[in-house]
Amino acid sequence: MDGRTFRNAMGKFATGVTVVTTKSGDDVHGMTANAFMSVSMDPQLICVSVGHNATMHNKIKESGKFAVSILSDAQQDMSNYFAGQVKEKKDIPFEWIHEYPVISDSLVNIMCTVYDAHPAGDHTLYIGEVQDIAVKDEGEPLTFFGGQYCRLNREIEVE
Repeated sequence: MDGRTFRNAMGKFATGVTVVTTKSGDDVHGMTANAFMSVSMDPQLICVSVGHNATMHNKIKESGKFAVSILSDAQQDMSNYFAGQVKEKKDIPFEWIHEYPVISDSLVNIMCTVYDAHPAGDHTLYIGEVQDIAVKDEGEPLTFFGGQYCRLNREIEVE
């Protein structure tokens, strides 16, 4: 199997879209990620997968903390920007929660300290211990499937 086949197969798993952010020194850095999951309820842990070549890899290592903003379907522009698909530099109006930069108007903002880090192939799995969480009461998630953004369809009937 080649890399493209593997990537296409992984794209068949529908995911939500997040932006991972951190502040290292005076710099705020963010990256789009759909490799995100909850890990544990006690302690409350989440995981993000960050490529070794991504700038974010060293930024999280330096800062020892990060935030995850779960994007709404109205925030595709934020996803594109932090995925590097928008080349022009934008001044992002980050919201600050307990000294963590987060994406304003996201469905959820999760603030974490690094609990552990596990190198895995060409990525590192950063396990974050949740320090605080902010949940917005309305909105739909931005989802990704087959290399494209899509909307959640809530009209599936349960048998």
